[in-house]
Amino acid sequence: MFGIYLRRELSRRKKAALVIAMGLALGIALVITVNSVSAGMTQAQDKVLKSLYGLGTDMTVTKAQSAPKAGGSQGPDFKFDAKSSGKTSQSSDRVMTQGGQALKSSLVEKVAAQKGVASAVGALSLNVTKVDGSFTQGKAKSSTSSGSSQQQGGPGGGSGGQPQVQGGGADFNVNSYSVAGVDVTDQALGPLATMKVTSGKTFTSAQTDAKAAVVSKSYAKEKKYKVGSTFKISGTTFTVIGIATPDSSESTTDVYLPLKQAQSLGDAKNKVTTIYVKATDSKQISTVKKTIQSNISGTTVTTSSDLASTVSGSLSTASNLAGSVGKWLSITVLVAAFLVAALLTSSAVSRRVREFGTLKALGWPSRKVTRQVVGESMVNGLLGGGLGIALGLAAAYTVTAISPKLQAELGSSGGGGMGGGPGGGGPGQQATKNTLEIALTAPVSLTTIALAVGLAVAGGLIAGAMGGWRASRMRPADALRSVS
Repeated sequence: MFGIYLRRELSRRKKAALVIAMGLALGIALVITVNSVSAGMTQAQDKVLKSLYGLGTDMTVTKAQSAPKAGGSQGPDFKFDAKSSGKTSQSSDRVMTQGGQALKSSLVEKVAAQKGVASAVGALSLNVTKVDGSFTQGKAKSSTSSGSSQQQGGPGGGSGGQPQVQGGGADFNVNSYSVAGVDVTDQALGPLATMKVTSGKTFTSAQTDAKAAVVSKSYAKEKKYKVGSTFKISGTTFTVIGIATPDSSESTTDVYLPLKQAQSLGDAKNKVTTIYVKATDSKQISTVKKTIQSNISGTTVTTSSDLASTVSGSLSTASNLAGSVGKWLSITVLVAAFLVAALLTSSAVSRRVREFGTLKALGWPSRKVTRQVVGESMVNGLLGGGLGIALGLAAAYTVTAISPKLQAELGSSGGGGMGGGPGGGGPGQQATKNTLEIALTAPVSLTTIALAVGLAVAGGLIAGAMGGWRASRMRPADALRSVS
């Protein structure tokens, strides 16, 4: 009897049922869309952090920043001989450790021995600035050659490191790139962990001091490198053995070398700039951070959550909007949908005074009338849930298909946790090397679908409760009064 009556009443009131269902559907669809976009934002942020930290890295240890010394050098010091006869073109490389901050390599083992640390790997981040200079005798040039990287006099822009040329002109071409020295015996943690070698091969554990290099795909394309190509850094020739592509976004490092070779180039023997740490338990990261900070002085420990706070740009803005405005908007719309469904159900019950009054006169108890109204509301709620899930999935699919590009600008955390890692950028590199582009997706999880079903049931129950309460208060006499 319940099912027959339910089917008949819903078929008689198709428009009213559809209006109630669509109201719930819009609220549920918005919740699904916001949740899926928020999940996509989280995935995008994880990709940014992994591209900086390395796969599986929970935190990094770097040297605590110290105040710059007064009267320090304002730029790299390049030495050229403008008066050498018969040699008008010269080249010089300036190799500097990231931020000038370095730790002793022995600290890697000390960090690895701390409670809660599963493994630790050291890496050295270098910035290489290559300057090619050409000199002409006679009247000095009054303007620079074409190209933003060429400048009159020399790099640095200040008195420190600017060559003084008497009676002639000078043209400089400046090229900067980043180098990471990696521990080739443990590449599962650290700079190369998020890179996949798509051409050639990666380092072997025996190549601890080999003059070999793995370069990023973007840098190889820029320099037209391929497997077998050679290039020089400070007079040392390296052979490209592999070209690597990042698992996500863009690589923040151009060249990867064995750690010993990087230490030799940077005049940093037995030094590292970053120690990558993996914890035994991801839930104890904050505890491990405190342990390292208390036991190893002069260091800064940066976790992934610390690094996440330095990410800005459109990715951060969109993430904040999805997490705050989107969240409250979806809650507001959902509450409004529930309220409208409840009011419409109550209004529909009010128009059925004669029907329910007659049923009570025939002997139907109030609980049976209430059950009938709640049953109808539950069907409307489930119908709205189905429509809402369909609309939400369509919206999520549209976002994924369009894949809007978001930029993540990576700033430096207080102690240089990010800056201490490979590719942190050097003089003149921050704007280009620390901006990553991420394609936004909107994945829909089973949890989100389950939430949508739960909201549909909740909406049906709320509407049914109000309609049932209204129907239970009707009396047989109400049916007689409604007869004209």
